[in-house]
Amino acid sequence: MKSQSISLFSVVTAVTALVWGSACTQHKDPAVVYAPDMHYSVALKAQEPGAMRLPPQGAIPREFRPYSITSLEDAGRVLRNPLPRNKEVFAQGKALFEAYCKVCHGPYGEGDGSVVPKYPRPPSLQSDKIRSYKDGEIFHVITMGQNLMPSYADRLDENERWAVIHYVRALQLAKNPTADALKRYESKK
Repeated sequence: MKSQSISLFSVVTAVTALVWGSACTQHKDPAVVYAPDMHYSVALKAQEPGAMRLPPQGAIPREFRPYSITSLEDAGRVLRNPLPRNKEVFAQGKALFEAYCKVCHGPYGEGDGSVVPKYPRPPSLQSDKIRSYKDGEIFHVITMGQNLMPSYADRLDENERWAVIHYVRALQLAKNPTADALKRYESKK
């Protein structure tokens, strides 16, 4: 019994040594190739000709809406704020303004944000120039950027930009109410 177990052990050891030994030899081409598609795969490197597929003509990415307005004047003439003026929209606009705009434009839109000492002062949203902008013109500036201000189209979707505009208008009215706004407020008393 002892000799049988030794011989079995010897056979298993010899077979294992042969298998391991044959696996470690330097063969350029193995005699038998298992799964040849994996062994000899055609690898394409990114950005090489033929590796990149061109999208079909006229295709646009998901969730992307093309913006074709090129001038501030066209934006003011064509675009209108589609969102209602209500508490929810103002609350959303305030939260977005504080997250994205306040650091440059300041808490009341006066251009006195926390980054002003390090960077040039942005225009005050309370100025007569910005007050005279139509909502579409402000939307265009947020979408395309202007001067040192980058585009925020990749951070704010369309409805979020319109909500920020409603909040900016509320800041402007709170700081410098128009006679018409005061009449409407007094008539509600």
